[in-house]
Amino acid sequence: MTSTPLRAVLMVALVTLPAPASTQPSGPATTATRPAAPAALTARLQQLGRGFDGQVGIAVQSVERGWRTGWRADDLHPQQSVSKFFVALTAMDRVDRGRLTLDEPVTLTRSDLTLFNQPIAQRILASGRYTTTVHALMVEAMTKSDNTANDKLMRVAGGPDAVRRFIADRRLGNIRFYEGERALQSRIAGLTWSQSYSVGDAFYKARSALPMAVRQSLFNRYIQDPYDGAARSAIVDTLSRLKRGDLLSPSSTARLLTIMSNTRTGRNRLRGGLKPGWTLAHKTG
Repeated sequence: MTSTPLRAVLMVALVTLPAPASTQPSGPATTATRPAAPAALTARLQQLGRGFDGQVGIAVQSVERGWRTGWRADDLHPQQSVSKFFVALTAMDRVDRGRLTLDEPVTLTRSDLTLFNQPIAQRILASGRYTTTVHALMVEAMTKSDNTANDKLMRVAGGPDAVRRFIADRRLGNIRFYEGERALQSRIAGLTWSQSYSVGDAFYKARSALPMAVRQSLFNRYIQDPYDGAARSAIVDTLSRLKRGDLLSPSSTARLLTIMSNTRTGRNRLRGGLKPGWTLAHKTG
């Protein structure tokens, strides 16, 4: 998660209940074959969307039956840390292709530090370098929303171009991916990234030095046409395809969903409203 004051909160989540085998589809639903969503749910989501004081998009999709509904679900909205989900997918795909192993060692140094939320920074700063594994980086990025862990995982997985290729090759829909956390937050603020920004409050000071009118204009431009924008409909469809095993191998699918089920951020969001027997695999942003 980041400290950027967005006017809407996006959570990418897969909430499921066990379904009878007879309800499982043989493949992903298409627009032509997708059944209608429950009318009461559609009406409620539209009511919530209309009543929200700000910009919001909502999408809900049934993994088992394939229906989808929501409010402004095809509009582009900022992802912020939700984009970590697509980094994880890309990394797991690379594992499936034999180009990466989860136990592969990865060393981080001060040059890997980012900004905002980065708990792993304490371990790096303790000695100037910290060695971990690809799997541990993914856990840090997904469960703690660690920006430094995620940017490093992105680079290990092939960089931003690799993430964009995965999104395009799998036809995930209207989903943008920018250049990583440092580049994204710098551009939103009207700055060019300098590694000095990763230390203390240097980034905040540099951002505060810009005229407020400039900062507000840049922020509004980002909200209107976000560099990391995604349609809610595309995200929930990606989640459904992940759950059905359409995107990764069975072992990688199970591993990623397990990691997402242990996410620590957003305890009072969707997770706080779940009834007994439900499970939640999610990534806040």
